Amino acid sequence: MNRNHYDTDVTTWSPDGKLHQVNYAEQSVRQGSCSLGIRSDTHAVLAAVRRSTNALASSQKKIFKIDDHLGIAISGLTADARVLATYMRTECLNHKYLYNAPIVSGRLVSDIADKHQAKTQASWKRPYGVGLLVVGVDKDGPHLYQTSPAGFLYELQAMAIGERDQAAKTYLEGQLTSFPSGTNIQYM
Repeated sequence: MNRNHYDTDVTTWSPDGKLHQVNYAEQSVRQGSCSLGIRSDTHAVLAAVRRSTNALASSQKKIFKIDDHLGIAISGLTADARVLATYMRTECLNHKYLYNAPIVSGRLVSDIADKHQAKTQASWKRPYGVGLLVVGVDKDGPHLYQTSPAGFLYELQAMAIGERDQAAKTYLEGQLTSFPSGTNIQYM
């Protein structure tokens, strides 16, 4: 059978057990500009490659400030990232208004992962075609999270997503032992 019979909506499973729409969304993350995040005991840092597709076009932002204690780096579809960033900003403001305290970063990122995953359950929706690296600081210190279009959520020490992420991951793995101290950051 042709693969096109199984990629018309997100809830149709192929005979080999895949959701092709989710695979397409993950492919858009892999084709996006490289973004990376590093976390130490005292700091968390995001970095992203801003590339212009044309000499006449400007590059798009890949790092967004969400709140005073939260930021994201993206790889994939920028429009989807802006939707999620707006949702995150709204949730931060609502929490600050209701509880007079900043939202815990892990809770907000868990909500974002749930939004990613919910898009894989309805046939009239498509998965978000963006991967996020989220850094946040709370009472427990800095955190680095990764979300994927399938709804997976990971808390990490260092991570890279996007185009040529494997080379960045290899470099980060080699430097991983020097991250916790955070005293001498000479990585970039």
